[in-house]
Order: sequence, then C-alpha cells, then structure tokens
Amino acid sequence: MRLRKSRRFMNQINVVPYIDVMLVLLIIFMVTAPLINPGQVELPSVGQALKQPEMPLEVEIRADNSLRLRDRAKGSSERRVSHDELVAEVKALQSRNPEQPVVISADKSVRYEEVIKVMDVLQQNQVKRVGLLAKPRTS
Repeated sequence: MRLRKSRRFMNQINVVPYIDVMLVLLIIFMVTAPLINPGQVELPSVGQALKQPEMPLEVEIRADNSLRLRDRAKGSSERRVSHDELVAEVKALQSRNPEQPVVISADKSVRYEEVIKVMDVLQQNQVKRVGLLAKPRTS
C-alpha cells in the first residue's frame, strides 16, 4: 500500500485575481466617466410657486331651485339669476379672466338632477373649469 499524502486545508484566500479585476474595472470607469453627459434637471422658478390661486365664481342652488351667483374675487355679494342669465353673467365675468374657475354649490335637499342640469348648461356654452363645491366632513 502506498502512503497517501493527505491534503492540507487552505485557510487563506488568494486575493491577487480579485485585485486584478478591480484594477481593470477602475481603468474602464476612469476612461468612460468623462464621456457621459450629466442629466439636466429643470427646477421650477419661484414666480410660479408663489402665484395665488384664482378665486372662483360660485353658482349656488338653493332648496327652492333658485340660482345665486357670487364672485368671490369681489367679495361675498351675491345676486339672484335665472337659468338664462346664468351663462351670460358667467361668460361676462370670465371674459376679463378666462382662467377663473366656476364652482357649483347646492343645498343638501336639492335633487342631483338640478345640479347636473346647471353643470351641463355651463359646459355646453364653453365655460371652462367647472367643478363642484363640497363642505368638508367634520369629525
């Protein structure tokens, strides 16, 4: 029988190949880094961020289906209008400021159909930015 020479376990790691790979990667990154164009970030300007929102025109539908128009930019004065006068009044007020929003607020007892009818009349007459006004729920 031959005597076998027992293998000895190595408890060390040969790091020379790892160092070679890292040096090659470092050279590749050093050569390619100047060729890459940095991205350009467009930041908002201060003038746009501080712009005050437009005060809306408020169309109020009361429990008796009567309409009231309030221009919040001019204060809290309101005037009673008919369905026919509503579009003309809103168009006249928006002619000075076309981006002024229009919100519709209605009494809780008003039928949903009446609210949709007023919204539909405004949108058919090319009134821009029509929305609904709701009271936040109190906890």
